[in-house]
Amino acid sequence: MTASTVWLDGTLVDTAAAAPSHLANGLHYGTGVFEGIRSYATTDGPRIFRLAEHMARFAKGAAHLGMDVDIDAMAAACAEVLRANDLGDAYIRPLSWFDGGGLGLDMRVLTARHMVAAMPWSTHLGDDTKARGVTLRTSSWRRTPSTSVPALKLCGNYVNSVIARREALLAGYDEALFVDDRGFVVEGSAENVFMVRNGRVTAVQHADALPGITRDTVRELTGATSRPVTAAELAEADEIFLVGTSVEVTGVARLDERDLGVGPVTREVAALYDAVVRGQHDAGHAWLAAA
Repeated sequence: MTASTVWLDGTLVDTAAAAPSHLANGLHYGTGVFEGIRSYATTDGPRIFRLAEHMARFAKGAAHLGMDVDIDAMAAACAEVLRANDLGDAYIRPLSWFDGGGLGLDMRVLTARHMVAAMPWSTHLGDDTKARGVTLRTSSWRRTPSTSVPALKLCGNYVNSVIARREALLAGYDEALFVDDRGFVVEGSAENVFMVRNGRVTAVQHADALPGITRDTVRELTGATSRPVTAAELAEADEIFLVGTSVEVTGVARLDERDLGVGPVTREVAALYDAVVRGQHDAGHAWLAAA
């Protein structure tokens, strides 16, 4: 899945021209910030889902790095790259990283570059997982605590996710589940977690989890309660599902050794979410930005 044209520092260029320097600070230390945003083909043309909220979170991440970013320009670039690549259903990736100024850790002397790409997308967990659900394995690794690194989309922080998911994949599972040292559920490697018990939907809450925009959307649509959930409680849930920009709403068919299948509430929430992002439900109209 590639984009032929990207926006780089205010100009549309061929993807190959957007490569960073091999001595880019961001390449060596992960000193960058990104977002994952979806656009959808609707009867009114391509629409970008919750663009303002994604760019606000992007701005918070950039601020933690002391990085100067023109958020309005990057938001406009999201629409520009969709048009340039003639895309409706797509994944949009804004990225800012420190590219020049040396390999030191004093970010005050570094210079940043800014890129936005758009590409066809389904889900990073696999094209068939929306139908069959995913298998989820409790990780032996812990999520990076938000007291160490802010729970935002900072590039270097995702090495933690990569290592945890690699462990799950090698064990024959689709995805990893982070649990903290006290036994509370945090999140997946790149998704927030929901559970259903006796027909009631609960959004797992944890300080170390990403403040998910899809999570916020699903909470609003379902009236879900947000609270801490232990791994033991999650293991007894009737249904579990993961949410995120990439996976949208995806059921968990298996948690560790327990088979759950994708339940009716999960399928109902997934259908509702799909209708909202595609402009087929009144609840989503204010969340859709024209491309």
